[in-house]
Amino acid sequence: MPFTIMKKTKIDKTIEYYTIKVNGLVNFVNSKNDLTVEEIIKHGEQLAVLDYKLTALEVAKEN
Repeated sequence: MPFTIMKKTKIDKTIEYYTIKVNGLVNFVNSKNDLTVEEIIKHGEQLAVLDYKLTALEVAKEN
């Protein structure tokens, strides 16, 4: 049985990149217990942007 390698598309690579960014940001926020309200809001906004990008990439990948 031949072994086939699935080549990652640019979309797959970008999804992987943004997933790493999201996980890093979540881990950073969760590791801190002294964040100000402004910092929490800023990081929340960054997560929202990354989530929007990931959702758009997932939709593009399906189509």
